[in-house]
Amino acid sequence: MGLMSFIKNAGEKLLGTSKEANVESIKKYIQAQGFSTEGLDISFDPATDTVTVSGQVADQTTKEKILLCCGNVQGVAKVQDNLKVASATPESQYYTVQSGDTLSKIAARFYGDAKKYNLIFDANRPMLSHPDKIYPGQNLRIPPQGIEQEKIVEHHP
Repeated sequence: MGLMSFIKNAGEKLLGTSKEANVESIKKYIQAQGFSTEGLDISFDPATDTVTVSGQVADQTTKEKILLCCGNVQGVAKVQDNLKVASATPESQYYTVQSGDTLSKIAARFYGDAKKYNLIFDANRPMLSHPDKIYPGQNLRIPPQGIEQEKIVEHHP
């Protein structure tokens, strides 16, 4: 739990003028990425540009991806994480994409091996549709190497 910072002027263009419509837009975006919003309480405070998310999700990966869905929205500067996880696992690190970054460069920085860019790509699906489609200001999950690697081996024999 805590407060995550995002770059307010980067991300999906979802927000409008109505506070209620903004919450609905964020919920629809989360659902479009394949995650349920059932049992989640999502609010948006336009005075502080903060989304607050509470409720319970099944696992750490789902939690982290929902938080990124909420924060990688143009007009959101912070996400207050009040989510609980039913099945706890080690948390990921987060990285804000800089100009000139590639997933390979980021993988080399965090894992010491540029060829492990797929660990980061898979950890940020479905929000990322292609490894080359990242943008400055976007926050990415950088999972603990062993955890995501096991999941990738299961999905890509």
